Amino acid sequence: MESVTSLSVLWTTEQLTLENNVSISPYLNTCSIQDGILSLTLPAVYSLVCAISLLSNTLALLVFWTNFQKCTSIVIYMRSLAVADLLLSLCLPFRVAYQNNNGPLILCKIIGAFFYLNMYASIMFLSLISLDRYLKITKPLNQYKIHSVSWSTKATHVVWILNLLCIAPFLFEGSGSGPCSQKCFHFKRQGYLAASINLTAVFLFFNILLLFVFFYAKISVKLHKASQGKAQPQTKRNSTRAITKSFVVLVIFIVCFVPYHIVRVPYVLAQIDIITGLPWKQTLHITNELVLCLSTFNSCLDPVIYFFLSDGFKRAVIFTFQGKLKLLMNNQDRVGNSNRSLTDI
Repeated sequence: MESVTSLSVLWTTEQLTLENNVSISPYLNTCSIQDGILSLTLPAVYSLVCAISLLSNTLALLVFWTNFQKCTSIVIYMRSLAVADLLLSLCLPFRVAYQNNNGPLILCKIIGAFFYLNMYASIMFLSLISLDRYLKITKPLNQYKIHSVSWSTKATHVVWILNLLCIAPFLFEGSGSGPCSQKCFHFKRQGYLAASINLTAVFLFFNILLLFVFFYAKISVKLHKASQGKAQPQTKRNSTRAITKSFVVLVIFIVCFVPYHIVRVPYVLAQIDIITGLPWKQTLHITNELVLCLSTFNSCLDPVIYFFLSDGFKRAVIFTFQGKLKLLMNNQDRVGNSNRSLTDI
């Protein structure tokens, strides 16, 4: 009889463990949601992304903060984008070191908030770049404040301030209870305030995506019309190249950020227990981390945008591979005065 009672108690304990993702047994006090393939995948990918991003964005900042080219609104946006990407890459070694570990929770919160701060700053700077190019290409005769250096500088300051204000609540959110809540960068239950901010960010992102599609559809139509009726093959080739360059931003934006924001909705619902069941939460945890990992590739791919839109950055990359970057820097005043970049359009 005692044996039957013991088995019944053990079965009940295991059921509660599955429902709450945390074992209440003193012998099984472990988080029920595991990293699985993430334990090998994330360190490798984050290390690679960090190395590439640090090198490419450091070179970009070297170009954008020297006299390689004239300072314009789009150069200011690309400069801020490079800063955001560089700062995000500095978070990645911490994500490798503390992934699925019981690290210092305050450090985990700071690194996590800093990571998302720079990710959403990158999204907003890409939006400003797209708006700037849309207006310059589709309405070249009009003058807008967004094209001035002073206005674009203020716009970058507003982006940083807004992102800081949105991230701040996550720094003061309670850690919760249970083994899962003690792990860094891991699935854990979330409060309704944090969930609301996350879902609002997803809603705003998809609105920005619609604007992206609108901008580049208009740009494509404008450049296509400009090439029609022109007999010169060179003009048509130039128009085709311009369309390709314009869509680089859109493609990078979609590939890096859309999968993450699609997965984010069910993931947040699972964090507030609207979606229940351990198998669902386990799957969403792994999927969320993989698409988040994909989003970090943006910090490596943004330099591709600079390469297409900035002749100064393109020249610096070529000279770097040729081992002549120092020579270019010594002659940067002459290069800067003679160079006309696509960013001046």
